[in-house]
Amino acid sequence: MRVESYNTLAEAARAMGPDAVFMAGGTLVMRDVNAGTSAGRVVRSADPALTEIRATGDGFSLGSGVTMARVLAHRDLAFLAPVARAVGGPQVRNMATIGGNIFAHHPYGDFAVALLALGARVVLAGQGGAKPLDDLLRERGRSGGTSPIVASIEVPRPRDPRAFGFVKVSRIKPKGVSVMSIAVNLPRDGGRMRGARVAFGAMGPAPLRASAVERVLEGQSLDAATIARAAQLASDGLDPPTDALASAWYRREVAGTHLRRLLEKMERG
Repeated sequence: MRVESYNTLAEAARAMGPDAVFMAGGTLVMRDVNAGTSAGRVVRSADPALTEIRATGDGFSLGSGVTMARVLAHRDLAFLAPVARAVGGPQVRNMATIGGNIFAHHPYGDFAVALLALGARVVLAGQGGAKPLDDLLRERGRSGGTSPIVASIEVPRPRDPRAFGFVKVSRIKPKGVSVMSIAVNLPRDGGRMRGARVAFGAMGPAPLRASAVERVLEGQSLDAATIARAAQLASDGLDPPTDALASAWYRREVAGTHLRRLLEKMERG
């Protein structure tokens, strides 16, 4: 095992290759290192940009090395606090980063589900510009996790905090891993939903959007009839796995129930 540390993200990006893994907080990489299943090289960076939190015109730019604990401590990121709080216990949250969470395979990666629902964009080290998180997660699902280094994540601020909701479904409270997670962002215009985004974790190879549900919600008011139709289509087009936590059949059966409960909670405000 070889550990390489670089002062800048650009240097770290140039050092990456098929035999390397980038380590930020290390909550998952070090587990693989200890198990002897990690890549041959571990690449790190001390670039201060990794831990920056900056307000932008419509939201925030978060360095990929920002931890869950820092999200919880930042008053302007209160809309993300319930999501960060759902990640492990205090010790894990002190180390786990939002960039690492994007590449965490199920049963981890719940924060990435929330970022997907919010329409986040990612800036890749050495590439410039931002790309939709949707695209990166889709590529991750096809490639099995191989990816460039994420430098930062651009997160839009919900115009109305009540329009964003998140739930982590687990068998053990409060720190159990997730059977599935759901995040919903429902901007309203004149009482009707515009630009609805619904994301699931553990319902495919990576966090993904529930397009059928989004179509049902779009342009509608959030009422009992709309919620019932959305719940019926919760697993439509999704391909949940069978693993030690739950079967694919079980996930399909309960997805609608948990989505309905989340939407009803949001309806009540």
